[in-house]
Amino acid sequence: MPSFADNQTQFWIFAFVFGVVTIMGFAAGRWRRPASIHTLEEWGLGGRAFGNWVTFFLLSGDVYTAYTFVAVPTLVYGLGAAGFFPAPFLVIVYPMLFVVLSRFWSVCHVHGFVTPAEFVRARFGSRGLGALVAVLGITATMPYIALQMIGIEAVFTVMGLPGGWPLTAAFVVLALYTFNSGLRAPALISIVKDALVIWTVLAAFIIVSSNAGGWDGVFRVAEARFASTPRTDDGLLLDGHDQLSYVTLALGSAVALFLYPHTLTGVLAARNRGVLRRNLAALPLYTLTLGVLMLLGFAAIFSGIEPVGGDRNTVVPLWFNASFPEWCAGLAFAAIGVGAMVPAAIMSIAAANLFTRNIYREYLRPDASEAEETTVSKIASLTVKFGAVLVILLLNTQFAVDLQLIGGVVIMQTLPAVAIGLYTSWMHRWALVAGIGAGLAAGIAMLYQIPQRGGPDGTTVIREHFGGSAWPLSNLGLDTRSSIYVGIVALGVNLLVTALLTPILRGLDRRGDADRTRPRDYSADEGDPTIRRMSELVDGGTDTEGREHPLLTPRPGRYTPAGMYRPR
Repeated sequence: MPSFADNQTQFWIFAFVFGVVTIMGFAAGRWRRPASIHTLEEWGLGGRAFGNWVTFFLLSGDVYTAYTFVAVPTLVYGLGAAGFFPAPFLVIVYPMLFVVLSRFWSVCHVHGFVTPAEFVRARFGSRGLGALVAVLGITATMPYIALQMIGIEAVFTVMGLPGGWPLTAAFVVLALYTFNSGLRAPALISIVKDALVIWTVLAAFIIVSSNAGGWDGVFRVAEARFASTPRTDDGLLLDGHDQLSYVTLALGSAVALFLYPHTLTGVLAARNRGVLRRNLAALPLYTLTLGVLMLLGFAAIFSGIEPVGGDRNTVVPLWFNASFPEWCAGLAFAAIGVGAMVPAAIMSIAAANLFTRNIYREYLRPDASEAEETTVSKIASLTVKFGAVLVILLLNTQFAVDLQLIGGVVIMQTLPAVAIGLYTSWMHRWALVAGIGAGLAAGIAMLYQIPQRGGPDGTTVIREHFGGSAWPLSNLGLDTRSSIYVGIVALGVNLLVTALLTPILRGLDRRGDADRTRPRDYSADEGDPTIRRMSELVDGGTDTEGREHPLLTPRPGRYTPAGMYRPR
């Protein structure tokens, strides 16, 4: 068991970086200070004014989280090739995002939407459907925040600190500067986070390359280790029976990542469509860092790392501590810690915005002012973060991992309303509700049938239910060891029910088209006269101080019949 006395250098470097980040978090409230931060547009979206660099750091901080840097190499450490599924899913996701998100950015800016649920409400004319999408978004985000805590908890364990009060103290600080500065805080801190991550990746690559045997030796030792186990689901290459699960998990993870509210919050903070597209084209380069980090699972096997108390989340921090100089290990620990704080802040803001705009204002206080909305969102953000800390402190962390798997299945059910809704309003609102209900029922039923297995051969049943997300096809009576990702099947059920019910319900519904959006809303860009800020929607074109926004200045031009804006 690691002791604090042996890791004081690492701790003080971690504490120094954490202190710098804390100061930056509070100072972010004055960065590009708006006339008033007491609006949800300023606090929750950074004024929708982030340029190329800030958007790059914000999106990378949003997508590449501490859980990714800790849990994915841990999966590689335990299973080998099966742990590499994030690499293909990140290759898949960026073309999807490039095509879809610019339309989402445009329609949200034209109408002043802060959340995807607001878009759904306007597109399909149903506040109930919008509220359902908001509840699903909050439900899926909560365990994702908790998983960020696991990364910090693993670092504290390796430094010999107790997991309780340091973790609570870290998130009290996170909660306070997020409360004060909103989205500006994680946007500014993500610059430090990326610098630390790149430094850590370069250091790890150099150290492994300079070891005796280099990467060749690492792969040989890992191959020998997997060959010596009685398990059939590990190895440097995928077994034929694991390929379907691998492919569907990668595809499902890509779909889920696009739909998570925190991803869409980062997108809405971009200044214009060009900023968004340039960043989505550049971000795949960041995947290279993830590739190196995943290989650290093999490096940990080569170095003979054994997890603390059987907690495999400690494998990567232990390898840093064993392989790096003490000061460099402290920086690597700081990279994991800051890498948890940034996405946790964005996720809590996204969940808080959903609650405020789609539940509080929709059902509880329709006449709430912008200042009141912002206050409610800040309080909701605090509640979400402390709820995540309680999950880690009171529950088994494996339970939190299982909750995240369920969260992925949950958020995928919003795809027809959010993603397909960007291209068509054909689907009937009640068919969408029925599809979500059917998809959730199918997904939960399948997750309930999956046991958690372990032991030396990986076949001993440790828990009967909710033990993973790979559903065995043998449950259908097929003679195979193959399995499939539950989220894909649940989404298929959702789409099928929605497609079957829509013609019937549209025939019965005489209310007509309730779509509040127009085709040209989906191609508007910065400077278009149709772009309006939320303050304009509320106050008639000026901010809360009565001053005109530069973004509201009309740009001469015209719309083509296809809805494209052509400036003169």
